[in-house]
Amino acid sequence: MASHIPLYVCLLFFFISNLASTLAESENYIIHMDISAKPKAFSGHHEWYVSTLASVLETTKLRTTTNTTSFSSSSKLIYSYTHVIDGFAASLSPSELEALKSSSGYVSSIRDLPVKADTTHSSEFLGLNSKTGAWPVSNYGQDVIIGLVDTGITPESESYNDNGLSEVPSRWKGKCESGSGTSFCNKKLIGAQFFNKGLIAKNPNVTKTINNSTRDTDGHGTHTSSTAAGNYVQGASYFGYAPGTARGLAPKARVAMYKALWDEGALTSDIIAAIDQAILDGVDVISLSLGIDGVPLYADPIAIATFAALNKGIFVSTSAGNEGPFLGTLHNGIPWVLTVAAGSMDRDYNGVVNLGNGGSILGLSLFVGNSSSNQIPIVFMDACDKIKELREVGYKIVVCQDKNDSLSDQVSNVDKAKVAAGVFITNNTDLEFLIQATFPAIFLNPKNGEAVRDYIKSSESQAKASLVFKKTTLGIKPAPTASSYSSRGPSPSCPFVLKPDILAPGSLVLAAWPSKIPVANVGGSQLYSNFNLLSGTSMSCPQAAGVAALLKAVHPEWSPAAIRSALMTTSDALDNTLSPITDLGDDNNPASPLAIGAGHINPNKALDPGLIYDVNSQDYVNVLCGLKYSMSQIQVITNSVSNNCSNPSLDLNYPSFIAFFNANDSNSNLKTVQDFHRTVTNVGEGQSTYVASVTPMKGVQVSVTPGKLVFKEKNEKQSFKLSITGPRFLKEGLVFGYLRWVDSASKRVVSSPIVATSLSSETVS
Repeated sequence: MASHIPLYVCLLFFFISNLASTLAESENYIIHMDISAKPKAFSGHHEWYVSTLASVLETTKLRTTTNTTSFSSSSKLIYSYTHVIDGFAASLSPSELEALKSSSGYVSSIRDLPVKADTTHSSEFLGLNSKTGAWPVSNYGQDVIIGLVDTGITPESESYNDNGLSEVPSRWKGKCESGSGTSFCNKKLIGAQFFNKGLIAKNPNVTKTINNSTRDTDGHGTHTSSTAAGNYVQGASYFGYAPGTARGLAPKARVAMYKALWDEGALTSDIIAAIDQAILDGVDVISLSLGIDGVPLYADPIAIATFAALNKGIFVSTSAGNEGPFLGTLHNGIPWVLTVAAGSMDRDYNGVVNLGNGGSILGLSLFVGNSSSNQIPIVFMDACDKIKELREVGYKIVVCQDKNDSLSDQVSNVDKAKVAAGVFITNNTDLEFLIQATFPAIFLNPKNGEAVRDYIKSSESQAKASLVFKKTTLGIKPAPTASSYSSRGPSPSCPFVLKPDILAPGSLVLAAWPSKIPVANVGGSQLYSNFNLLSGTSMSCPQAAGVAALLKAVHPEWSPAAIRSALMTTSDALDNTLSPITDLGDDNNPASPLAIGAGHINPNKALDPGLIYDVNSQDYVNVLCGLKYSMSQIQVITNSVSNNCSNPSLDLNYPSFIAFFNANDSNSNLKTVQDFHRTVTNVGEGQSTYVASVTPMKGVQVSVTPGKLVFKEKNEKQSFKLSITGPRFLKEGLVFGYLRWVDSASKRVVSSPIVATSLSSETVS
């Protein structure tokens, strides 16, 4: 018997299939428009964008006669941007995008890209104190507003108390959006807004789980914002580690949170909408602990949005990324932002091995479980590479000797064996993540490990020990060191500007944390704390943002480039042993500027840099022209149709130098000269004289003309040329040194790193 399906069922099935197909094909795009093409009939940009989309939908409907699906232009529109770009974000099918490209005023489109986050005592380590220097001079960053684009905030945290703060600055235009947790805004936390329209347009199913609130459900945003500007909280610690008073780098600065990173994901359309709003609200500093890998500047929405912030005088601090120690992995290598690498502090977290003979051996540990004074058997198991034997040990402390860089495997094996505890002897100094073991574990250097081995050997089968945790030691040397995870330059998007710019504390930084989000797991139980120790350039970025806020409070007339210059030229290239800063990711060799930029940030010295390298918007345009970008690509970045490319140049007036000697051909031994032209502004005393000093660099010769700069008055400008002579192909691969302008009268030293390398200078496309 034949079956007959009613016609309306066929039509319904066809409609649903077509709808699903259209939805599946749609993608989010960020659309750049030429505002000069807006018809006068439209009162504002938003109305023009809606009308343009309506025309696109009508065009695609006429072209696709089989498509019965209908969407309104307003449902396609995700955001209308105000400051970051002239344009909007929309969800479009391929045919709709093609139709839009024929619309009047269309400039370009960028696919909405996913973004990743780059995930106390640091102020003391940076030399900040209440008696002299940047804190009292800036009044602790009073009234400077720091905006953060992140995962949200925990408003009830004590780090956001407003004790000692004046009224909210009258220039502030931001708000605290309604939703759970935002009623706690006060004179410290003055703004909290969320942005997720792009994420929802991309994946409508997230509405089932997403919470339309600025509350932090990850912890990242609470940690970064309190690092930058948290108020004083006494008695802070991480289960007894790092005890003391927690506070941000600018404890009297104000905090505004723009939540655009969600548990369900993060997209650039939401992030630039957040930056757009921050500009409108009137922030002074923006901190971005996030980034996008492998895109050119004209396709990087963060680069585009931060150029708009630059033009409003807003300083932007960004994270370099956590893909180290490999070269060329850095993101946010954007010429107009500060790109921050991560380093260690002079603080160790310790455990103690108490031996049965009365000896006590100090090691590294961040185990958060409880200690026990009861002594139990301790045995030496050599390489700990046989899990079966380890499991037969039973309830004893196992001692392992690191061989052939097998430490990670040893830790894993001991964890699986379920012994009482592990003691690991190693000469590895890059232990930041291993010491956070979920079982009782202590890591000893070879000298201390030998003492434990000798005791076990002398005691034969009677050896016993106990482990004690939650110890903290300050004043560790050497410090800082460059963290191995911190991404290295050169910048794939603009290698001709040396990046990163600066090194700041990023390893095991103590800061506020949501009390309902677990911070550790011990014995299968989740543990909670109001403070957490985290590592990453996500942590170093807000440190630099906080210091920038201090400088902004003291020098409100300084441009973002001037602040960046002051931070870079006064940074420290030496550690606390007065030796060159070393690199954990390069066998503790001296760290190159591709790892640490100009050096370790020094807030007090940055207050009075003597000379600054300033940069204006046209200087950045000259670089974009030098990169051979098209006029439309430059327009996307600058948000302007009147860009002047009459003087294209890759030689930006930057406080650092990088020269590429990478012509690997038959003439590679021939000498070549690369010249760099710079102009410095005297921001110190009226009359001053600076003399150039250059450190020798193997394989190249560096000269400076003139070798002396004489200033007669404040704000006077002087120019010089730095020349690097070397072979067309540098066999050494990478060499570096420093140009230092020294004023013997004032003791000021204005320092800039110099890199010569045979690495590739090709830009990502």
